[in-house]
Amino acid sequence: MPTVWIPSLLRNLAGGRDKVDVSGSNVGDVIDALDRAYPGIKDRLCLAGQLRPGIAVAVDNQFARLGLGQPVSEASEIQILPAISGGSIVK
Repeated sequence: MPTVWIPSLLRNLAGGRDKVDVSGSNVGDVIDALDRAYPGIKDRLCLAGQLRPGIAVAVDNQFARLGLGQPVSEASEIQILPAISGGSIVK
C-alpha cells in the first residue's frame, strides 16, 4: 500500500500519526481512503474536486502534476505539502 506522510497541521485528524499506509491507484483514491480512515482530511485537502490552492502533493519525490489523477504504486511514498506563509518582503 502507498505510504502517506501526514503534515503536522493535519496530524490531529490522523490520530497524531506522521505517516499511514492506505490503498489507492492515484492521489484522489489515496485521499478518499485517508478520509474514510480519518474523516475531515479530504475537506482540508480538496475543494470542488481538485486539490485546494496552496496544497501540493509529491509522489515518490516528484510533484503530482496530474493532481488527483496522478498514478501511485503499491510502493509509492506520498507527501502532502501545505503552503508556507508568513514573513515579510524586504526592500
